[in-house]
Amino acid sequence: MKIILSGGGTGGSVMPLLAVAEEIKKQCAKDAPQMRNSECEFLFIGTRKGIPEKKLVQEKNILYRSIYSGKLRRYFSFKNITDIFFILFGFIQSIFIILRFKPQAIFSAGGFVAVPLSLAGWFLRIPIFIHQQDIVPGLANKIIAPLSKKITVSFGVSLKSFNPQKTILTGNPVRPDIFEGRKERAIKKFSLEKGLPTLLIIGGGTGAKDLNDLIFQIVPQLIDFCQIIHLTGLNKSIINEKLNHRRYHQIEFLTKEIIDVYQAADLVVCRAGLGTLTELSVLKKPLILIPIPDSHQEANAEYFKEKADIVVLSQKKIIAKILLKQIKNLIMSPDDLKRTGESIYQLIQLRAGEKISKIILKEI
Repeated sequence: MKIILSGGGTGGSVMPLLAVAEEIKKQCAKDAPQMRNSECEFLFIGTRKGIPEKKLVQEKNILYRSIYSGKLRRYFSFKNITDIFFILFGFIQSIFIILRFKPQAIFSAGGFVAVPLSLAGWFLRIPIFIHQQDIVPGLANKIIAPLSKKITVSFGVSLKSFNPQKTILTGNPVRPDIFEGRKERAIKKFSLEKGLPTLLIIGGGTGAKDLNDLIFQIVPQLIDFCQIIHLTGLNKSIINEKLNHRRYHQIEFLTKEIIDVYQAADLVVCRAGLGTLTELSVLKKPLILIPIPDSHQEANAEYFKEKADIVVLSQKKIIAKILLKQIKNLIMSPDDLKRTGESIYQLIQLRAGEKISKIILKEI
């Protein structure tokens, strides 16, 4: 069985795809014991500059191929004209890839790279499946939806955005190994102090300069009461004498080790991408969210704020002093941390990867 996976330009859109791929392997082995996992073959189609997702995919021994694709903008830009040609070129590339790989299905979690691939798949009569992670559908998924055989969504509020005849509420998949993290390994790797609260800052796979800048300003104050693991994103780390402290650990990107870091974290400050939110929620990790301004992440953050007991801060309004106060108030209160973690856990549907894998296998 061969399936093409495709998704966005960040690690957050990759992890649900990899989670479903793992479940498909399990289902194949369960339903047909004579099959080996290796007989479930996957090919990941990503962006040409997709360093984070490429690392994650190759770590799972899945072949990664990149194609051209234009960014789909909802506003006027001359790049909308030139990007039409990139989309066309990506479509042609996808045709050849599909003909060579001969997949039984294409499964996408959105992102502009999936548009030319899905158009090519539809043209060649390959069943297309899409998963809507975020509360508000992206333009790519809106374009692909009419071509899709089935659409799965993370939250009930997203059901109304698609054709009800082929849309199914499943929750957002998380990779099985997310529960295999060990706090002790993170303590050893980063020489963490036992008994001291650990703050984790994540700006997404590609990082977040504005979020990083806020953290850089308050590191000298933070290390007075906690230790910090700061994932800055690729090429976004900085060297500064003020940041040189045994309680502050600056790393650009983590793959396997992230599951251990999750377990070590007492509080997480992050963006509001659904991939990261889901992983942290199933682990009952308390959060402070700072969504990307004017993006789908704001709707994600508002939903979590409304349904769970978490802090959401606007990047447009926040200053470093406010962020410092919010972090200190929460991380120094074990009862508040526990309550926040429990409330966010209630929002997540478990076994989403298994549900989606069964939907795909049933259809093909």
